Amino acid sequence: MVVLKSVGYFILAGLFEIGGGYLIWLWLREGKGISHAVWGAIILVLYGVIPTLQPASFGRVYAAYGGVFIVLSILWGWGIDKIPPDRFDIIGGLISLTGVLIIMYWPR
Repeated sequence: MVVLKSVGYFILAGLFEIGGGYLIWLWLREGKGISHAVWGAIILVLYGVIPTLQPASFGRVYAAYGGVFIVLSILWGWGIDKIPPDRFDIIGGLISLTGVLIIMYWPR
């Protein structure tokens, strides 16, 4: 149960970071209104809070989160920007998830 909760926090943090960043992107790069920037900033602040709920140390959580972020970014690009991952994206994503599993969940 602890692992499932931890994975949920990683996914939630990733969605907040990518979603908040995407709103800022839309504001600056695609001329969307200031409300996109405000909501993006709020979501990014909330992203900063979510990793504190993880049961591990700061360095370990953020190192592992990098791998989760890689995979979620690939999925975001596929789902939102309609750019399907190629085999190298998939291989890289699997390698990064392997790192997450080792860093966060391998017995010590």
